[in-house]
Amino acid sequence: KLIIHFVNQSQMSTSQSIRSHPKWSRLVDLVRELAFIDGGSDTAFTLASGRQSRWFFDTKPVMMHPEASHLIGEMLNLRMDELGADFVGGLELGAVPLTAIAVAMSPKDSLRRGFMVRKEPKGRGGRKTNNPPGIEGSSLSAGGKIVIVEDVTTTGGSAIKAVERIHNDTNCEVIAVISIVDRQEGAVEAFSSAGIKFESIMNRSDVAEL
Repeated sequence: KLIIHFVNQSQMSTSQSIRSHPKWSRLVDLVRELAFIDGGSDTAFTLASGRQSRWFFDTKPVMMHPEASHLIGEMLNLRMDELGADFVGGLELGAVPLTAIAVAMSPKDSLRRGFMVRKEPKGRGGRKTNNPPGIEGSSLSAGGKIVIVEDVTTTGGSAIKAVERIHNDTNCEVIAVISIVDRQEGAVEAFSSAGIKFESIMNRSDVAEL
């Protein structure tokens, strides 16, 4: 049975500075065009979380699109600058291209660096970076403030795992999780319960036309 969740304004996760970006509505249009399928009230898609929903998002085409990726990078860096992030990264696979976009769109003299967290640790860890096994990319050994990124958030489980790995295995502090799309199916409440700041560039209700 397909269950449709209705949300109120208090469950919206997008910051005002992102919504005020002059190209925010253009990015919403691109996500709707490239990533979004509404199956209607009689169709249910099975999500990675195991849940079923009438709405499906595949943001890979968005992240591989020149204009869309440029706008995502601008908006991520806007919020990371406001939050004071030293690092950006997240759990493979979705966070890897998103991290690369965020780093590429940073100013050339930016001190912010990127990393990735493997779902399962591989090898001995960073021989040159001194990172623990499964955390790869820039060195986190000196500590710092981290923003975890995610492409689409349903329940927040994957990002919360990444936050736990960072807090357990490094001296860094995760200051926020930022997603391209919040599906509005429980992530706000899950992150709040875990004591983690959560934001999204847009919400499902921004994209879906009901």
